[in-house]
Amino acid sequence: MTEQKPEPDVAALSYEEAREQLIAVVGRLEAGGASLEESLALWERGEALAARCEEWLEGARKRLAAARDQPL
Repeated sequence: MTEQKPEPDVAALSYEEAREQLIAVVGRLEAGGASLEESLALWERGEALAARCEEWLEGARKRLAAARDQPL
């Protein structure tokens, strides 16, 4: 029996880490074969990962907007 590592806290992930994990979650859901309980846990993790990616992107948008507003 293989021991599963605990999933890292979503809030601690970089954009790239969250995006890669989200891709993996979507792949597992699309592949099927998971129990209802596993599917729900994957869905919830996917939602959290998508929200984390959006946080990173919104932060980048704000930084770009602030940089454009600053005179050179």
